[in-house]
Amino acid sequence: MLTGEERPVVLCSLGDGSVTEGEVSEAWQFAVLKQLPIIYLVQDNEWGISVSSDEARAMDAYEYAAGFKGMERLRTDGSDFEESYHAMQTAIDYVRTERKPILVHAKVPLLGHHTSGVRKEWYRSPEDLAKHAQQDPFVRLHQRLVERGVKEDALADIQQETTKYISSQFEMARLADDPDTETVREHVFAPTPVTEERGVRSPRGGAKVVMVDAALHAIEEVMQQYPEALLYGQDVGGRLGGVFREAATLANKFGDKRVYNTAIQEAYIIGSTVGLSAAGVKPIVEVQFADYIYPGFNQLVCEISKSCYLTGGKFPIQTLIRVPIGAYGGGGPYHSGSVETTLLSIKGIKIVYPSNAADMKGLMKAAFLDPNPVVMLEHKGLYWSKVPGTQDAMTIEPDADYLLPLGKGAVVQEGDAMCIITYGMGVYWAKAAAAKFPGKVEIIDLRTLFPLDEELVFATVRKFGKCLVLTEEQLNNSFVQALAARIQQQCFRWLDAPVYTFGALDLPAVPLNMELEKEMLPNAEKLAALIAEILNYYFLKISFGFKEFAVIFALP
Repeated sequence: MLTGEERPVVLCSLGDGSVTEGEVSEAWQFAVLKQLPIIYLVQDNEWGISVSSDEARAMDAYEYAAGFKGMERLRTDGSDFEESYHAMQTAIDYVRTERKPILVHAKVPLLGHHTSGVRKEWYRSPEDLAKHAQQDPFVRLHQRLVERGVKEDALADIQQETTKYISSQFEMARLADDPDTETVREHVFAPTPVTEERGVRSPRGGAKVVMVDAALHAIEEVMQQYPEALLYGQDVGGRLGGVFREAATLANKFGDKRVYNTAIQEAYIIGSTVGLSAAGVKPIVEVQFADYIYPGFNQLVCEISKSCYLTGGKFPIQTLIRVPIGAYGGGGPYHSGSVETTLLSIKGIKIVYPSNAADMKGLMKAAFLDPNPVVMLEHKGLYWSKVPGTQDAMTIEPDADYLLPLGKGAVVQEGDAMCIITYGMGVYWAKAAAAKFPGKVEIIDLRTLFPLDEELVFATVRKFGKCLVLTEEQLNNSFVQALAARIQQQCFRWLDAPVYTFGALDLPAVPLNMELEKEMLPNAEKLAALIAEILNYYFLKISFGFKEFAVIFALP
């Protein structure tokens, strides 16, 4: 065990303007709850661009931290070098010894402009500028050194050498070549080790399992093999094991330090995976419902998705975020939403959406091994195959060695006249509707929404010339409409009908009433009517000399 000066310490540096953010409260709450060895260094210059402290907050960070039981605190004059040095030494010693969090509140002056476009004179009074200038740490350190007997000429030499060094470094940067524009697409993702399907998908004599059990077993096998794996989130601990029992027994098997509950803190749940990943931990986290993921979007967009790209591939963030999704059983407006289009607007993350138990297990393990952030969307209506017509979501459970690479779709039903491109619950609506047109409809299950198996999609559409893209999401401005546009662009010469799209009604929420929910969502009956319409489209080419005309018409 590390002791004394060997014990690691985490430093989190904040400006005072950030402390009013809710995510700071989430972080401090968890830090004191779990007694984390963190120094929160808050630099308080009394300004947040043009917003002064007296109009932005009722208390400073030191006073605010008093509400977090177990948070040690100290104040320091951040413009005084010696005082700041001793304050930080005290904080480091405290955290190394006590293994608890501490806040250091450093009062500092604001001397410069925010940016060249937001100059300090525009929003600060002469009196405020003069007050801050009196606390210039450079001037104060200079005076302190002179008082201690350092000669003025020695200080002048140091300043000259420093100015010369900074100028030379600036010039070096100015003269450096611009990066090769060919590299602009590099390092969006780190290379994944899982590129081919491998292992036994349907072992002889294997038993069928529901999707929720396939996920549970996948996580259990992962945690057995990888001691650095953690699972945490809302209600996943030993007392409940997830509201869908998707983490049942895991805390009992692996202990409360590897499987544990968090508070309702989506930003913390998602954002904390950044630090854990950097420390070599492999976090698996859960947001209880897709509707609840929005508070975590700031971390997902601003930190997690950008890290690999902005660091030139040096710091990809490995995180697996499990999200139960979709409408089922009258869950209403806060437990039934579909969020894939919003997630897909974020570049730098991968989105997985399995529709059966075998895919769930293979994709779950591949997602865990992927060194990049992966969001696993798990339809709660398919978890137990309780929705009529979803029995095919139960499959023989793959062996522990089974891996299914991300970005590979699957043909789940063959046909000879048209295709349906879909995923999740859409697979079962498509199967039920296609049963009314025996042998006519080929169904593609995307399985992964990003990366997307465009090769399979385009090849299938070109084979038939007639296509419908199906989703559970509200249709307007959705992922499937964007995909339909790409299909039209890539497959136009082969199309014998418009590329159809079908999804939920464009309502702001899923109704609580189950009859209204049914009216909002796609179903097999509605889908069958569209299939009939598509199959009745006919494409006729008419040639006159060197000109060719196309006529598309539908029979009544």
